[in-house]
Amino acid sequence: MKCEEFREKLPDVLTGDLPPRAKAEFEAHLAGCAACGEELHKVGEIWAKLGVLPVEQPSPAVRDRFYAMLESYQDGLRAEDAAVAPRRRPAVSFGGFWMRRPAFQLASTLVLLAFGLGAGFLLSRANGKTSQLSGEVESMRQALSASLLSQPGSSDRIQGISTSARLKKPDPSTLGLLIRTLDEDPSLNVRLAAVDALYLFSAQPGVREGIVASLSNQTSPILQMALIDLLVEIRETRAIAALKSLVGNDKSAPEVRKRAELGIKELGL
Repeated sequence: MKCEEFREKLPDVLTGDLPPRAKAEFEAHLAGCAACGEELHKVGEIWAKLGVLPVEQPSPAVRDRFYAMLESYQDGLRAEDAAVAPRRRPAVSFGGFWMRRPAFQLASTLVLLAFGLGAGFLLSRANGKTSQLSGEVESMRQALSASLLSQPGSSDRIQGISTSARLKKPDPSTLGLLIRTLDEDPSLNVRLAAVDALYLFSAQPGVREGIVASLSNQTSPILQMALIDLLVEIRETRAIAALKSLVGNDKSAPEVRKRAELGIKELGL
């Protein structure tokens, strides 16, 4: 296989649609061509990051702006109606009646006060229900992520990682599942997606330790370099020992050893 053919098959590799025979030829070329390996690494990183991008949601202010625009429009219509056909003054002025009846003033004030208190109570309950609903949505996302990560299709598992990336505060079981996916998933694309998702949660307990431990277990040069870049970016100095081990390992790919050496210098500053 030539480098041009290698590049043509990159999309099929990323989507998992490459036939077994072509996949064997692809991997054979990859083993002997450092330039193509670097290109696959860069393209794989971009592909994985696209997979964990959160789905854009409308801003909460959109609804408020809509009703503000609607009210402005209605005010304009009322102004036009008033200009065309001025309203007649009613024979009986409710305003005058209001002013001349203190009892009605007091009763109406009490009604408005009760309405305000009731509205405040309902609003506080609504806020509580909104918070509860957000918690339920978060729990559903955690369960959905775990379910998708157990599916046989790599695209489903990538979707599971994408779902987990939208969590505000994943529980320890979800984080452990992501780390296990990074260590054990048979698909390189899925493992690369897990790297990017774990970057989002690198401040959570146990995540950094899991990433450092995973670096020592990986055999894919592309994944090793992705983990090195991640550990350097989050300034994880505990990874220096694992990086030195890669540098001293004769089985490590030359580009991995070079990246590990640079990582040691970066973290040692």
